[in-house]
Amino acid sequence: MIRCLSILLLLFVFGLASAQTPLTPQESRGKEIYLLGTTKSGKDILAYIGESSLEVPGSSMACANCHGMTGQGKPEGGIDPSNITWEALTKPYGVTHSSGRKHPAYTARALELAITRGIDPAGNKLLNAMPRYQMSKEDLADLVVYLKRLGTDLDPGISENQISIGTTLPGINTSGDLGPLYEMGQAVKDVINAYFAEVNLQGGIYNRRLELKVSETGNTAAATRANIEHLIKDEKVFAMTSVFLAGSEKELVPVFAELEVPVVGPMTLNPQLGTPLNRQIFYLLSGSSGQAQALIGFLQKRGDFKDRGLAVMYYRGDLYASIVDGMRKQGERESLKTTVYEYTAGHLDAADYVKQMRPNEPAAVFFMGSLQELLAFMTEAAKVNWFPEILLPGGPSGGVIFEAPAGFEGKIFFAAPTSPEDMTVDGLNEFRVLAEKYKLPQKQLAAQITAYSSAKVLVEALKRVGKELSREKLIQTLEGFYEFPTGLTPPLTYGPNRRVGAMGAYVVTVDLKQKKFTPASGWVGIEK
Repeated sequence: MIRCLSILLLLFVFGLASAQTPLTPQESRGKEIYLLGTTKSGKDILAYIGESSLEVPGSSMACANCHGMTGQGKPEGGIDPSNITWEALTKPYGVTHSSGRKHPAYTARALELAITRGIDPAGNKLLNAMPRYQMSKEDLADLVVYLKRLGTDLDPGISENQISIGTTLPGINTSGDLGPLYEMGQAVKDVINAYFAEVNLQGGIYNRRLELKVSETGNTAAATRANIEHLIKDEKVFAMTSVFLAGSEKELVPVFAELEVPVVGPMTLNPQLGTPLNRQIFYLLSGSSGQAQALIGFLQKRGDFKDRGLAVMYYRGDLYASIVDGMRKQGERESLKTTVYEYTAGHLDAADYVKQMRPNEPAAVFFMGSLQELLAFMTEAAKVNWFPEILLPGGPSGGVIFEAPAGFEGKIFFAAPTSPEDMTVDGLNEFRVLAEKYKLPQKQLAAQITAYSSAKVLVEALKRVGKELSREKLIQTLEGFYEFPTGLTPPLTYGPNRRVGAMGAYVVTVDLKQKKFTPASGWVGIEK
């Protein structure tokens, strides 16, 4: 008896382990077809409904819409979809439905006929509510292979009573010193833990508690990537939030696509919005490139450019290079002559660049470099009585900018992704109550607010998904957000082709006389 129990226990443990093994590439392709009705093969999937065989895209009638994430079926509108888990379909004694219809167990071939022709293994016609699908042989094979895993395929980081959420924050240097961003990272961790604790006190997400798991950034992008991969694979996190990507976007962003892990509100000034779109990442605010677009759009709307162009001046570097590329493309779209000048950081010959630029009479100079280099440039321009408008990516730190020559009064502009006007009374009060209750630090408030807003978006999406939670379902739900109010940021909107919640910025000007910053515009929206 003991030996039999031991064998049964081993079989049970092995069964659990095999149920949680990663999907094969074929199963992953089949899962997309089941959940979304689309395929990476690029081939059409069509669905035919009812006696009239009304043709609609497969994406409109995805299998999961009726049978659910686990294949158990979701009764709705008088229709009771069948349980299509492999265990239910292959019962050796066959199946008798509530309607009286009987049929023997399904085989892989019989399942293909049910999907494409709408008949069961006994040749009976399936209900009219069940679409017949047209797809390639390869896609059909992928779908059938995935259906054999349906019901046992749970995404990592989910259990009956817990959802594990990950983040990666700046850590201690190899020398043992606190890194320059360490304090910010700790503040971010504190606010996320506090917010999750409040959610858990209210019953969690459908009785699942939220747990935060943390890894640290490394001294190199490769080290950070290794830490993130360990967190996702070994610590089994379901999704991530407020991940520090700044400076390593190109190396780190692909990880989330490869491992299919949703990320809400990564900490970066350089959102990666290339083609094809990274479906996993949802940014809160426009980065430097988007803010640059807003600045140029602001001046265009005022008519500042007219027949005059834009000069872009930057020091060589990956971050600024991507911004310049975006401005070049914007100039091409809008017939704006854009001339680019680059220099090596710390080796700016300001007088020479003024001499090069002035004959072209650009309406504005978009400057990306240090504030000291900017002041040197403006000083040389003032010497020849030339005062173009100056555009800056992001707000200048400190009061150095107020030392600019007086002739640039009202001509220096920068973009801000948020404004005090975005903060509602309720939003501020909610954050204040949380901060007081959990004794959050008084410093790094901007980072705390961003992390708090990101966590709020993630939690709202988890609630909207419902009990049948999956990474793909979370992504689909986030794509449905429209003007979601965090109370502390501009309203956030996402979509299948949109991954920045607030696309645009506010424009602020520098008042040199009174040494202060003043609003120059309301919200300036941009295209992606």
